[in-house]
Amino acid sequence: MRFLTTTLLFSTLLFAQNDILEIDSIDFQADDKKGVSIFTGNVKVRMNQDKLNAKKVEVYFETDKNTNNKTPLRYEAIGNADFEIVTADKHYIGQGDKIIYNPKKEEYNIIGNGFVHEKKDDRKVYGDNIFINQLTGEAKVKGTENKPVKFIINVERGEKK
Repeated sequence: MRFLTTTLLFSTLLFAQNDILEIDSIDFQADDKKGVSIFTGNVKVRMNQDKLNAKKVEVYFETDKNTNNKTPLRYEAIGNADFEIVTADKHYIGQGDKIIYNPKKEEYNIIGNGFVHEKKDDRKVYGDNIFINQLTGEAKVKGTENKPVKFIINVERGEKK
């Protein structure tokens, strides 16, 4: 099933940079009419240095009518979702109950028990809903009355004598 899953995904999801996307799971389902591929059971997604793990990952895509190529619109990772994202100047790790990623807008939405750690600057944020846009640098974090937003950053205060 692992070979079938990877083969089907390579044939349906094409990226502009021709990066290799690899998804391992126990089960795979696809519905071309709805434009969704569903992976369940210990799902592991890898592309370059980026990783996403969850109990279930749904990949929504659109089909180009002229070329018949499929482009991913949204990834939804559900159940014990965690990730690692490496960019030229940032390195993020995080987790949440549900993670939604929009590759065209480079937006991440972490819903439920969210946590993100930016390793280079050693910044950590906890919240019930964390939104990050990598293109604009915008970030929004929401908490609840019982679980407020928590932000942790190391602050340097000049030289110690």
